Amino acid sequence: MTDPILTALALLCLFAAALPAILTAVNLFALHRPAPEADPGLVSILIPARNEAANIAGTVRAALASTAVPVEVIVGDDHSTDGTAEIVRAIGDSRLRVAPVPPLPEGWTGKNHACAHIAGLANGRHLLFIDADVRLEPEAAASLAARARRAGAALVSGVPRQRTETLGELLTVPMIDFLLVGFLPVPLMRRRPDPALGAACGQLILFERAAYAAIGGHGAIRGFLHDGVRLPRLLRAAGYRTDLVAGAGLATCRMYRGFSEAWAGFSKNAHEGMATPRALPVWTLLLGCGQILPLLLVLAGPFGLIPPLALILAATACALSLATRAAITLAVRAPLATIPLHPAAVLVALAIQWNVLLRGVRAGAATWKGRTYPVSGA
Repeated sequence: MTDPILTALALLCLFAAALPAILTAVNLFALHRPAPEADPGLVSILIPARNEAANIAGTVRAALASTAVPVEVIVGDDHSTDGTAEIVRAIGDSRLRVAPVPPLPEGWTGKNHACAHIAGLANGRHLLFIDADVRLEPEAAASLAARARRAGAALVSGVPRQRTETLGELLTVPMIDFLLVGFLPVPLMRRRPDPALGAACGQLILFERAAYAAIGGHGAIRGFLHDGVRLPRLLRAAGYRTDLVAGAGLATCRMYRGFSEAWAGFSKNAHEGMATPRALPVWTLLLGCGQILPLLLVLAGPFGLIPPLALILAATACALSLATRAAITLAVRAPLATIPLHPAAVLVALAIQWNVLLRGVRAGAATWKGRTYPVSGA
């Protein structure tokens, strides 16, 4: 009885590994770095910043170095206590402004409030929101604006190349690209207006100004933390097109420093993504069977614990899983160490999601940058 069960389990693993493998092959063919085009239209580069003294100078200087399109850079100083505003003012460029963000109103999350405030001060035809730890390449603004025009898209986003310098970062950050490239059908997203297919990376999002205003901008998601999920879905529900591009050549970002910061960062908005009672069991089945269990079955093989057919199926699933991670790693220029660490990274990702789901039921709150927000629906 055990052998048929193990064989069936190994076959399930193979199917679960094949799904992201197939989608990755399709998506890597579809996702490209957009070509820049010179254009006289102003792009407003908008940077919400709260205690970002360690990052902000490099981020602002990279934004000001944009080519092919005129830019203005507005930094929203969200009550920083570490000299963030003073560092920006010292750069001294006529295209640069520091905008103090008003006190946080009840019902708003900090980033959404800061983004809404600086968007109201912007003059550009396109609004390019970047996080304070994102370094734009010189052609990034022109490339994203050009893609928006060519695709007729109200929103264009991409995942910057993620800098990971510690083991803790390697075990957490690479899952961003894996989940996006491995599970979102990009060609279908471009053809169908279904809001559920909308996705973006909150580190790097360009909006067409009129469409952003039409849906209410960040004010429409004032109580939420996950702008990369909420805003593209709102735009698509309103009849606008959204698009994704390969972002590794457009910007770089070191979003977290070390495991504890990464754990806290990915936890803060998990309840708006995977960590829901309905979604997380499905994700656990897909990721556990496709990315973790095949390796465990293969490791059990030399001890005679699984039948030969099950071992072959599990080994194939394991090879597919690692090949998928390898393809994504090369495409996004991530460290090669992410490949052998992939099963452990998936396990850590699931641990974060389950911790948030169980803790959220008890605590009903998420904390980030010294602020605590109620968990929606908790």
